[in-house]
Amino acid sequence: QVQLVESGGGLVQPGGSLRLSCTISGNRDTFYGAGWYRQAAGKLREVVASLTKDGTVNYADFVQGRFTISRDIAENTVYLQMNSLRPADTAVYYCNVAAGGDYWGKGTLVTVSA
Repeated sequence: QVQLVESGGGLVQPGGSLRLSCTISGNRDTFYGAGWYRQAAGKLREVVASLTKDGTVNYADFVQGRFTISRDIAENTVYLQMNSLRPADTAVYYCNVAAGGDYWGKGTLVTVSA
């Protein structure tokens, strides 16, 4: 059974940075891709960034070069480095991994506020 645990969220001032981590347990042999999603209060969940097994990355238009998704194979962890954060980035961020099934973490809250 694959389990995802996100961490790294918190309160940050506008312009600040955070690095989110998604640690994958239970399956080290099958990885097809991963993504970070977010859901702000009262809004639908939306994709932030995605990473395929071959390393292809894609970002939502609103990222505008501020975020970077990456994967550490040895640590079995997917990261989302977020820089130049804005109040509009406030949301619960979820990790999604395709590894013989579709798996979601429970989310980590990011609050961008002065």
